[in-house]
Amino acid sequence: MEKVERLISIIMILLKKDVVSAKEFAQLFHVSKRTILRDMDTLSLSNIPIYSVHGVNGGYGIIDEYKFDKRLLSNSDLENILTALGGLEQILINEEVEVTIKKIEAMVSPWSPKGSIQLSFYDWEGRSEILETLKTCQESILKNRLISFDYIDKNSIKTNRIVEPYQLHFSETSWYLKGFCLHRKEYRTFKLSRTDNLKMDIKTFSPRDYLLEQECEASYQPQLVAIKALISPSIKDHFIERYGRKSIENYSSEYLLATIDVPQNSTGFQFLASFGINLKIVEPKTYVEDFRNYLNQMMERYS
Repeated sequence: MEKVERLISIIMILLKKDVVSAKEFAQLFHVSKRTILRDMDTLSLSNIPIYSVHGVNGGYGIIDEYKFDKRLLSNSDLENILTALGGLEQILINEEVEVTIKKIEAMVSPWSPKGSIQLSFYDWEGRSEILETLKTCQESILKNRLISFDYIDKNSIKTNRIVEPYQLHFSETSWYLKGFCLHRKEYRTFKLSRTDNLKMDIKTFSPRDYLLEQECEASYQPQLVAIKALISPSIKDHFIERYGRKSIENYSSEYLLATIDVPQNSTGFQFLASFGINLKIVEPKTYVEDFRNYLNQMMERYS
């Protein structure tokens, strides 16, 4: 952590707490007590009203007149922020998120209840591998720098792209980059796991109209088709989580009837096939036929 960032963090913590020892600060920031003492001297010279308390329970504090109104953010508010950041930390695996979490944890009262909500995600190994790609994309977005990469589409066709990056988007299990493709001359969304040799260019760009990007995003959504499927009660929870309880109705003692919208492409087939023998599509007939052909192609792989 940079010294300036550590100094700001110390101020934030002291604004919330009464007295914090040099040992606590040293453990929090992984530095020596001597470094913390020098930090306190720096803050004092910068006219931050810090005082020291001697004794067993001693440490450093900041005068009350300098503190903000604690009612602006209650302990409940801070706990909610920590919950959201905890989920982001598992997805993004970012040191900056970890530091932010530690800052807010230091601001929460030690007597407040914790752990009312817990978020867990699969710890995919590939998620850590994509971290450097995410960092490059983030830096390019902040600096308005072009990025270049080889892109392999779903048909294994490789093309080289130069893109004005605008936004990183996480959807379900995958990271995507939204930007203006200079090769296609239009806004595109790229799945980062399909990129290779991604690099930040020295060239900068002037950001385009964000409204155009929003219009493009609406057109990017895949075409959906409404289907009816008989499902086993054992997978009912999957459909409730994704489509809600209204999507399911009673059908027989053995099956439930689910009415859902799925993508009119291989992604939809893959999703439905994941339920195996616990699902049977019944309508529309054209989709049933397309799905049957997809399954036959799968079986041919093993014939």
